[in-house]
Amino acid sequence: MKTIAYYISDYGYGHATRSTAIIRELLRQNETVKVIICHTFALGFLQQSFKHEPRVTFREVATDVGYVLQENSLEPDAKRLNNNVSSYVSEFSTKLNQEMCFMKEKNVSFAISDISPLGIAGAAALNIPSLGLSNFTWHTAYEGLIEERLLSFLHAQYNQMTYHFPLACSNEPSWGIEENQSFGFYSREIDDHEAQRIRKEIDPVGENYIIYFGLGMKVDIGTLSELPIWQSLNCKFIVSSNVEVNHPNVYRIPTNAVETQHYVAAADLVLTKAGWGTISEAVCAGVPLLITNRSSMKEDRHTIDYLVGHQLCDLIEWKELESLVVTPSLIETCRRQHINHYKNEALHIAEEINKKIKST
Repeated sequence: MKTIAYYISDYGYGHATRSTAIIRELLRQNETVKVIICHTFALGFLQQSFKHEPRVTFREVATDVGYVLQENSLEPDAKRLNNNVSSYVSEFSTKLNQEMCFMKEKNVSFAISDISPLGIAGAAALNIPSLGLSNFTWHTAYEGLIEERLLSFLHAQYNQMTYHFPLACSNEPSWGIEENQSFGFYSREIDDHEAQRIRKEIDPVGENYIIYFGLGMKVDIGTLSELPIWQSLNCKFIVSSNVEVNHPNVYRIPTNAVETQHYVAAADLVLTKAGWGTISEAVCAGVPLLITNRSSMKEDRHTIDYLVGHQLCDLIEWKELESLVVTPSLIETCRRQHINHYKNEALHIAEEINKKIKST
């Protein structure tokens, strides 16, 4: 039995949901591996996702900083972000020693990271192969937001990856790896019957459009409840459990819901920030996308450029969202985008990872 350390970014739920898809496939395809998930923020969600899987265990460890947003905004707070990343870097050597001790104690033979630099650095220090799997790295995401010395530090950590699997929307350097394999979109499996059950629960008569409104579990915007969007005629809205909007047309996802991909699949339109996890679930389910544009964030720009280039979304500025009302014509406009039905690549990605694991 080989032990895999799987490091998941602590920023939001998107990295946790997509990592769940890959881990499930890894275990399904390979009976000789067990996985230790290293993570903090969405640990409860991950434990629920794998509660019937004895080959998955958990280790609570802060893996990275993520973004820091301005109050009541989706835009980054560069000053606070610099301070947080600086603290992370100053404590990194201590964290690295802890990871090395953990990997030795658990006899870890392979590390996967989405996309914390910590697991990559720990694996490199012990000559254990590592694989980075993501549409970005924090080095690229932070360009233009944090000091150059901090960027250089992050670059040095990512440059130690043995393998790198960039995903759709990625705009990363080769990281000195000769044979990079790139992949498209993937998500947890979608059960059409469950998606239809959710539609009927939200709209029993079937006379409304259903809009998935996803700003992410790390976003806390107090003015959301004042938006006119909730007054849209013949519309029902699905929001995350943390969104404090009380309106007859708003359905909040239950806090104990785990397979949240079905709520995306149940929608007629997904209105979201440019978070890769939600976008990927929508693309795999063939649901039209309306994306809020954050031009100040490199990760978002790369994602949006890809989606627009492949005719997979329409865009809306944050200021426009303040006065937006959803109409049938808006939904039809988004539907007219050429929806390429992308195959869910989780199975293919897991196959390629398992090849790397078996070769070690």
